[in-house]
Amino acid sequence: MDFAGLNFLAIFVAAVAACLFGALYYRALGTAWMKAARIKPEEAKMTPSLVIAAFVAELIMAWVLAGVIGHLGLGQVTFWNGIISGAFLWLGFMATTVVVNQRYQGFGWTLSVIDAGHWLGVALIMGGIIGLSGA
Repeated sequence: MDFAGLNFLAIFVAAVAACLFGALYYRALGTAWMKAARIKPEEAKMTPSLVIAAFVAELIMAWVLAGVIGHLGLGQVTFWNGIISGAFLWLGFMATTVVVNQRYQGFGWTLSVIDAGHWLGVALIMGGIIGLSGA
């Protein structure tokens, strides 16, 4: 399963876990999210293309995160280093991107907090899974 230092099984599992987390997260916060995103419940549609796009994006994210964690060096791919790497990448890239995009789009802070919270969970879950793989 290893190729060039990347564990593709761990990458796949991390992407699947991230998708499952997102489904549960937005199920719990769906009403608040739709209100913050100005989406009417009757207009909300979950299509297969949305699910596929989300999974492909999270698969790419897990692959890149595995590459970043792998660059820590031999023996440094650990659960805690995965968590820390995920948290740093979330703070530096995900949270900041969400905030900037949503400010320019005219959305309130509630949407940013909900969406950034989702991406924090994704980054931590992926980092932890990839770190546990040790490769």
